[in-house]
Amino acid sequence: MSKPIRVAVIGAGKLGSRHALVYSKLPGVELVGVCDTHAERAEASARVCGTRAYTDYRELLETIDAASIVVPSHKHFDISRQFLERDVHLLIEKPITTELPHAEELVELARNRKLTLQVGHIERFNSAVRTTQSIIKRPRFIQCHRMGPYDPRVADVGVTLDLMIHDIDIVLDLVDSKITHVDAVGACILSKTEDMANARIRFENGCICDLTASRVTPEVTRTIRIFQDNAHITLDYVHQEAEIYTLEPGGIQHKKIEITKGDSLTQELSDFAECVRTGRRPLVSGEEGRDALALALRIERQIHEQQPSR
Repeated sequence: MSKPIRVAVIGAGKLGSRHALVYSKLPGVELVGVCDTHAERAEASARVCGTRAYTDYRELLETIDAASIVVPSHKHFDISRQFLERDVHLLIEKPITTELPHAEELVELARNRKLTLQVGHIERFNSAVRTTQSIIKRPRFIQCHRMGPYDPRVADVGVTLDLMIHDIDIVLDLVDSKITHVDAVGACILSKTEDMANARIRFENGCICDLTASRVTPEVTRTIRIFQDNAHITLDYVHQEAEIYTLEPGGIQHKKIEITKGDSLTQELSDFAECVRTGRRPLVSGEEGRDALALALRIERQIHEQQPSR
């Protein structure tokens, strides 16, 4: 039997603690430690997971095979680079970084060292998305809505990088064509960054995508509608449900798509561990994380250029 993959989680906030808990239960994985600059957070997570708490990630650089980087996004680059330079495989939560040159550097570093670099675009592991992928042939129009209430924890990051980037990644994967035009608008409502954003993207193959993201909406909405020849597919990320409407000889037919629901984070981290073990390319590679960031920054830049001085 091969040795277990030694893994650490850097960042023990709400999401980081979930990473640690999943790793602690994954077969073939040894959770070496949980690290956070807030000692009480690291200790609380480590206690639940039966592992050791750290406050300095540098103590883990030489002792692990892989890590999840779940710190604030502006810290992704500096921390991730140090682990890659020590030949540690990484899963970096989205966005991969906050600056495109930094993302390029991490991708190149991982490629040169033949390391797994996966980006945490978790919606790719959503059961509804994976089940309907074989049904989606050639989208003509895609409509995405990702909305919810305001969260002060992420006020330093705009809604484009915080929420919309999930749908950007999904759309880029589904359409697989060059972008020809981007038109974006948005508004700063409760913070200094955009809290509402809308973008219309045109692709070389003729597909048009309309994305809307908001963090000033009371109800949580996470939906995507895909229109293709003779079919309309609707996915609900939150409930992991999907429906399809098709044009048949007798008229429009509607049916609910059979989906076996699963835990997206468990599937994501299992996939990461398998990629580390086998060298297989991740479902969401560093390159794909970089491409999603590039488009998100392009949208964000357009929005900020339109904002009045505050």
